[in-house]
Amino acid sequence: MAGGVGSRFWPLSKTEKPKQFIDILGIGKTFLQLTYERLNKICPTENFYIVTNKAYKNIVLDQLPMLSEDQVLLEPKRRNTAPCIEFANYKISKRNQKATIIVCPSDHLILKEEEFIRVIREGITFVEKENALLTLGIKPSRPDTGYGYIQIDKKESNNSEIDKVKTFTEKPNIELAKFFYESGEFFWNSGIFIWTLESIDEAFKKHLPEISQLFKNRNSFSSEEEFIDKTYSVCPNVSIDYGIMEKAENVYVYKADFGWSDLGTWGSLYENTNKDEDQNAIIGENILLYESKNCIINNPLNKIIVAQGLEGYIIVDSGESLLICKKDEEQRIRQFVNDIQIKKGDSYI
Repeated sequence: MAGGVGSRFWPLSKTEKPKQFIDILGIGKTFLQLTYERLNKICPTENFYIVTNKAYKNIVLDQLPMLSEDQVLLEPKRRNTAPCIEFANYKISKRNQKATIIVCPSDHLILKEEEFIRVIREGITFVEKENALLTLGIKPSRPDTGYGYIQIDKKESNNSEIDKVKTFTEKPNIELAKFFYESGEFFWNSGIFIWTLESIDEAFKKHLPEISQLFKNRNSFSSEEEFIDKTYSVCPNVSIDYGIMEKAENVYVYKADFGWSDLGTWGSLYENTNKDEDQNAIIGENILLYESKNCIINNPLNKIIVAQGLEGYIIVDSGESLLICKKDEEQRIRQFVNDIQIKKGDSYI
């Protein structure tokens, strides 16, 4: 899934080129390329589908030239994750009705790649034996209000790595997050899923019948593009979590720990980046810091940046835009982006 906007990574992530297509880590590869390389150890190239917005077709093909145009599924508008997944199901069903599917966001960080691959392989084995919808849950390392949580069903727990899911909870307040963390029953929702086409198709028919039916009306259209344009024009905007995972009875969670972060914010990038002796995370060259601590500085253009006397700041220079923001107030970046759009126009966002 590669259609998100990633506004919290402004000014590097912009509508015309969101964070999944950017080398935010400063390692010469984008999140999309890293995700492909990781999954390519499990899945052959010809079995990949990238679901993204029409506007990003050329970016995807430029960054993943080994894929054919038919492997890039183009959404005419954003309709959340359930339609995105059903679009892919529709394409996969034309090739293999017995397919096993891994659904993975394109913009996550995974530090323990071998463990990730082991978990995916075991998850595939599980869903091929059971009529199950499997999500990967991450053991929380702290009470975090930025993630959704999955509660395991202790009554049905067999002390294995895979448990029945009891509840899903969206981003909680800090008090609830502390309770979740201390209870040991809750895991972060990674947004990575494994299931068979048969299982997820059954779930769509039961819980999202309107979306399921829309994607089965292909015969009345002269082209696939016309079919998808029409389907998305009337398709509900709903997430796979809300539409299916919270309602289905055959949902399980693999309790995993493979160095995962959804890297949704500059703060989460700071937490997952190497730091100097003053706890500054520096991405790029030509950065000189004096009496500065606990900052993250991203300088992709390698211009000279000098900062003195700062503590706990985000500094990002995209060339045409410069962000200087307190790290503990980074939630205001969305407000800044909205203000820029109103006062300065769309070209800067």
